[in-house]
Amino acid sequence: MAVIDAPLDTLRAPRRVPGLPLLGNVVDMARDPARFFYDAYRRHGPVFQVKLLGDVRTVIAGPEAATFMGLRQGRDCLRSREFWQGLVDEWGARKVILGVDGEIHARLRGVMKRGFSKEALEGRHAELIAITDEVIDRDWKPGTRVPVVEALQYMVVEQLGRILTGRSPRAHVKDIRTTILYILNVLVTHQRPRIMLLDPRYRMARRRVQALGRRMLADHDGTAAERGERRRNVIDDIMEAHRADPDLVHADDLMVLLTGPYVAGLDTVANTTASCVYAMLKHPGILARMRADADAFFAEGALDEDNLFQRLPAVQGAVMESMRLWPIAVAAMRTATRDFEFCDHLIREGERLYVATTVPHFMKEYYPDPERFDIDRYEKPRAEHLRPGVYSPWGRGPHVCLGKSLAEVLLVLTMARLCHRLNLSLDPPDYVLKTKTAPTPGPAMSFRVKVDSLRNAV
Repeated sequence: MAVIDAPLDTLRAPRRVPGLPLLGNVVDMARDPARFFYDAYRRHGPVFQVKLLGDVRTVIAGPEAATFMGLRQGRDCLRSREFWQGLVDEWGARKVILGVDGEIHARLRGVMKRGFSKEALEGRHAELIAITDEVIDRDWKPGTRVPVVEALQYMVVEQLGRILTGRSPRAHVKDIRTTILYILNVLVTHQRPRIMLLDPRYRMARRRVQALGRRMLADHDGTAAERGERRRNVIDDIMEAHRADPDLVHADDLMVLLTGPYVAGLDTVANTTASCVYAMLKHPGILARMRADADAFFAEGALDEDNLFQRLPAVQGAVMESMRLWPIAVAAMRTATRDFEFCDHLIREGERLYVATTVPHFMKEYYPDPERFDIDRYEKPRAEHLRPGVYSPWGRGPHVCLGKSLAEVLLVLTMARLCHRLNLSLDPPDYVLKTKTAPTPGPAMSFRVKVDSLRNAV
């Protein structure tokens, strides 16, 4: 695979997935991209083409694609620059970490790795819980009906802001959300025309996010000394790298880098947590197990950070199962750097590709009864997710989510605290989850729960 060692006339051309006149596959992809890619994989195999309005894209999919992304051939044959160039131009930057590859990408990841890792939370789990409690007491009052995704976005921004950057940008949540929506839909996925960037709502939101970045830049020098090394954050790492190597971390790139933690976490963590809230309320037996784990964990007082997942197995399983059934990183967008062979198909240099790595999440060959929410899939001896290429909630390859290990801790602690502190119910009780795809896949903003009562005070 990758190296072309067969005669070109023996390699197949990808088959086109049938679609609507003019629209092609836009409607099906917008409705549920993860299931669309799965269905197409079943019908057409690991290589096929989709049409989105007038744009034809090749898709490589399944465990074959997930495995390929992690190999050297995958790194050599695929690049990400084209899909993110619109963002770079719009923000007056020179590069963003998502849009560079090779040595530069590795060096930028090195700059931000510590600040986005679980090490950034070492010794601060109690602080994270205290932040979560503040938001619960403010936004999840007994007797109220809570818009879940929006409430969790406010919670995540508060958590990430204070832990990762030392600043709570609560007043900018809607600005960040609007900016993400327009950038992804117009500049990255091209699902909307560029004229939408003239929308006053986007222009205002963009200005406010940029103002947030300028304040962070202005405040940095004064706050760094106050925090000290133990509370060093990703902004400190970025600014240190900028001073040491301004070609690597250029002044033009600082605005995107400084506000990046909020943008990265707002939809991704909030959507996954919201999916998990829905799943646990739909499965009372699972909710009981999650509550038992959480109550025992918090009853011990001092938090044992080293054994977090082992002591919250039901919560961890529920989070992992939510990421399997409602993945955020459904497919990566790449460009072929050269001609290469993939599963007996010829991929041409310059082709724009979707790499659908979450297709195996829905395959019964790897996950028996794949539609069932089963939190025990991940415990030994089953460990269904450990087979090569079958579990990819964080993406695959050199661009795998930089904040993966931090997000895992954040998701489990947040879900555990919600289980421990609140009695929630679906509103209405028979609600069936509706999903959205813009700007990222996840529960619809209309998803609500009722806060029936407080289970445990702080």
